[in-house]
Amino acid sequence: MRNLIVSLLAVLFGLIAGAILMFIIGSNPIEGYTYLFQGGLKNIERVGNTLATATPIIFSGLSVAFAFRTGLFNIGTPGQMLMGGLFATAIGLTLDVSRPLLLIIMIIAGFVGGAIWAFVPGLLKAKFNVHEVVATIMMNWIAYWTIYYVVPGYFKGEFLETESRKLPESATLRSPFLSEMFGGSYINLGLFIAVVVVIIVAFIINKTTLGYELKAVGFNRHAAEYAGMRVNRNIVLSMLISGGLAGLGGLALYTGNASTIQIGIMPTQGFDGIAVALLGANNPFGVFFAAIFFGLLYSGTGFMNAMTEIPPEIANTIIAIIIYFAATSVLIERLMNKFLKNRNNKKDMNGPVTKKGES
Repeated sequence: MRNLIVSLLAVLFGLIAGAILMFIIGSNPIEGYTYLFQGGLKNIERVGNTLATATPIIFSGLSVAFAFRTGLFNIGTPGQMLMGGLFATAIGLTLDVSRPLLLIIMIIAGFVGGAIWAFVPGLLKAKFNVHEVVATIMMNWIAYWTIYYVVPGYFKGEFLETESRKLPESATLRSPFLSEMFGGSYINLGLFIAVVVVIIVAFIINKTTLGYELKAVGFNRHAAEYAGMRVNRNIVLSMLISGGLAGLGGLALYTGNASTIQIGIMPTQGFDGIAVALLGANNPFGVFFAAIFFGLLYSGTGFMNAMTEIPPEIANTIIAIIIYFAATSVLIERLMNKFLKNRNNKKDMNGPVTKKGES
């Protein structure tokens, strides 16, 4: 319950800060936020687009949250998303099998691509205690330049060298049934994969021996080792799973929301996963709803820009402010704990109130 209150306060403070910024530039904050939320929820098509926008962020948030829960900081989700998307795209462009089997293989390939890219930082952390933040950042840029070389070299598009060939319809996560249900939006099967993965991750973390061991290593590596747990193995395994989840985000982004993979672009959804994980208190279900909220913000930005005089830079700044407050939710929790502690201390100092005549 406390985590939920902290997250809601982070969102509230972010929206208030955004309103103040709009007021300073002479815009109406109420009108701005009205169009912002209408942009993501006005009709069934916009709802579908909001859910589709949120889908890759769900996976990146789960990736960061899983690493957090096991004492690791995986900031390499953008690179892992790129490699997951590359592996899935390569399978979709080269393999000729029935669609159900092809999609299953692509899902596996996306997970494996992200996991492979997280393996090196995990191994360096386990064997040589190299900080995973440094290692994963380096792997992001290796992935960036790998895509820059591989896509034009092996999967070059028909008209543009800066993107891969377009995936055939059978090799995408798009579903005509879903699209029609949501008024022609680009919602796709990635959302349903995300829901299943959220449930699986929650089960692993909270209900399995593996999840218990991973959390124990995160809380205290030396105590876990003293208790007989295989610490190095668990560190590598945690990074593999975290990277695999990010790889599924790449699958959703490049074979669901899009049908090509472009060079020269680092997916910002990977970095958004950090704020989403913090806003969701590293809880898989919290991450899911936090990602939906971010999807709403991103979907509504364009509509707010079109319907008001608020410049697009202000809309993006509002999102950045909300991300900032989400990232500092730990400070909000500390302030709330301090407030509750001071209130309890005052009660203790006043002592119990006694009625007149009582002893």
